[in-house]
Amino acid sequence: MTPIYAAAIVLAFVALGELVSIWSKARVPSLLVAMLGVFIVAKAGIIPDSVVNDSTLLQAYTILSAPLLFHMGSIIPLNTLLKQWRSVLISVAGMAVAVGLLFAVVGPLFDFQTVIAGAGPLAGGIVATGLTTEGLTKAGVASTIVVLPALVLMLQSVPAMPMTNFLLRRFAIGVRDSGELTRLAAENQAAQEHQAKRKKLVNLPQDLVDNQLFVLFLVLVGGSLATFLGGITHIPSSIVALILGIVSTYFGFTPERTLEKANSFGLAMATVIAVVMAPLLKATLADVIAAILPVLAILVVGGIGIMLGGFLATKLLKWRSALGMSVALTAMYGFPADYLLTNEVARSTGRDDEERKALLDVMLPPMLVGGFTSVSAGSVVIASILVSFI
Repeated sequence: MTPIYAAAIVLAFVALGELVSIWSKARVPSLLVAMLGVFIVAKAGIIPDSVVNDSTLLQAYTILSAPLLFHMGSIIPLNTLLKQWRSVLISVAGMAVAVGLLFAVVGPLFDFQTVIAGAGPLAGGIVATGLTTEGLTKAGVASTIVVLPALVLMLQSVPAMPMTNFLLRRFAIGVRDSGELTRLAAENQAAQEHQAKRKKLVNLPQDLVDNQLFVLFLVLVGGSLATFLGGITHIPSSIVALILGIVSTYFGFTPERTLEKANSFGLAMATVIAVVMAPLLKATLADVIAAILPVLAILVVGGIGIMLGGFLATKLLKWRSALGMSVALTAMYGFPADYLLTNEVARSTGRDDEERKALLDVMLPPMLVGGFTSVSAGSVVIASILVSFI
């Protein structure tokens, strides 16, 4: 198939998933719609199984994967991460306990490769799934294993989002009725004002920050440097790119949310989705059916592990457990679902505009940092390390 036609077909399913997610207020995961739709249509013979390969998006991924991870490091300022250190620790604890339980329970039931296939995607999102899928494909493992990351990614938010909604509502009503809301909101507002006044080592001229091609050049330099350093240090280049993105943004060498500034983030994400879609299209229906039981085991055991780790860390840090477990659960859906869920809870539990804003100021920073820690950073580290053992 001609590449332009193939790319349009792939992105048509991605766009359909986004529309359904918007209409359902993120209750229906966009990737579930996109990947399930393209799988059904391909198996029905309406489009060829090679549509993703024909689109050349997989080739584009080889260029954009490191810059994308560099971008991930530029999303949340380092000062915000340090200020929200409790959220970071809770997210890490949730991921650690989940991975540990997967090895302890799912490993003996199935095998080591099944745990590796599910751990990265469960602890994060599309980027970790792309890294895992790429590693499994290169290692030549069985197709029933290669399809696991995509299935975990498709289904993980289905149980996690309703549970988060329940826990966040419980937290919001608790702080609202106890009178603690005003103090917490004031503390968060002061932290945001302090961050806004922070001076950076380098201040790029606004003309350069607004120049899309220049920012794209900076991101590609960051991705190239990460690839080079990864080669000589034998540290996965994905981890190096993530660290370089955080450090570079902190010191002002690159702006925050770099690929978005360069208007290239959508294309980069499309290439990652293509990497995840490709094995699903190559798999037979028998492969998918055979993978259902391991996927359910990964989701149940891993979900329990994330909540247990979040609960234990929250108790140690003397936080409210409902908020802590919500922060830990962001690993299973990430942004924008964490943002939309928090807004929905604040809107529905606040009794006036002032109270809704205060609730949002209290809940949104830890939820976003939790999602970043797990989806953008922690899961990349987990996936990169585990895949290296295949």
